[in-house]
Amino acid sequence: MDPASQDINLNSPNKGLVVDNTDSLSDVPVEGAVGNSANPLPPGLTEEEAEELRTELTKVEEEINTLRQVLSAKERHAAELKRKLGLSPLNELKQNITKSWQDVQTSNAYVRTTEKLGEWNEKVTSLELYKKTQETLSQAGQKTSAALTTVGTVISKRLGDMRNSATFKSFEDKMGNLKYKVVGPRGNGEAVGSPTDTTPTQENPPF
Repeated sequence: MDPASQDINLNSPNKGLVVDNTDSLSDVPVEGAVGNSANPLPPGLTEEEAEELRTELTKVEEEINTLRQVLSAKERHAAELKRKLGLSPLNELKQNITKSWQDVQTSNAYVRTTEKLGEWNEKVTSLELYKKTQETLSQAGQKTSAALTTVGTVISKRLGDMRNSATFKSFEDKMGNLKYKVVGPRGNGEAVGSPTDTTPTQENPPF
């Protein structure tokens, strides 16, 4: 027996009696009670139903954690297989883009859009205004090509006439003379004798 709960006065008629302190502990809040008061149950939900929901929530959270672990293991295994196959992230990206484009081409929306554009193209090309515009552009292109050809012919003829003119020939002669004066006969491949060279004399000159 706890000595603190006994009356220490030996002459007291209540010596040896245990003091009951249960009443003083009744005001101490319990943790569960505090939690329940902090999170009151929604209206219409009993405590039994709330307990069932908490149990189900715990199970679902455990399943989620298990699935996360399985998914992480599968991702690591897939990465290892890709490494062994030599699939780099760039190649994987190209494959994903190609597959996505193929999926787009085979989608109903893409097919319908392509068909609609084809119908619009046929309607536009069958219009009289489109035909006239196309003919006008074709004629303009032909005229432009013919005009450029004519201009080139005229320029070539003018250059030929200018080269054959007396003025151009006189200018060409002057340039040739200037070159001869500046370069000398060596510029034309002619040999020039040295000033020290003398004309050889005949040993027996005729009389």
